[in-house]
Amino acid sequence: MLVEQIDLLRDSFRLVKKDHPFHIDAIVILPDHLHTVWTLPAGDDDFSLRWRQIKSAFSRCIESGERISKSRTKKQERGIWQRRFWEHAIRDERDYANHLDYIHFNPVKHKLVNRVIDWPYSSFHRYVRLGMYPVDWLGFEDKTLDCERY
Repeated sequence: MLVEQIDLLRDSFRLVKKDHPFHIDAIVILPDHLHTVWTLPAGDDDFSLRWRQIKSAFSRCIESGERISKSRTKKQERGIWQRRFWEHAIRDERDYANHLDYIHFNPVKHKLVNRVIDWPYSSFHRYVRLGMYPVDWLGFEDKTLDCERY
């Protein structure tokens, strides 16, 4: 659903960024989940507020009809999003680089494409334009690659 509604998802991010600024350092949007690295303003660590508002803005504009558990129905929740997210404070430049690699490699890991450059919903393209990744970075033709290291 996320890539099918990519414009709505992008609008949801933009809407939240207006009131609660943050910079998207890296992002990849897959059909059923996404990964991102953000930089928040100094002294602001409220990732939860931003995620809650992004999820809410997106969900309000999507037709209902997804299968919902009894627990979610009871709490009046939609079945689009996970309840939680994984938050990690970047420790150093190496950790940052590892997270960017993980994010950008994800479409290959999930066998959506053979080459990272072929996935359109990724900040990888911006990093290529900036000269930070080569166009053919990890461009495998063979999907039998051991993806566990990513």
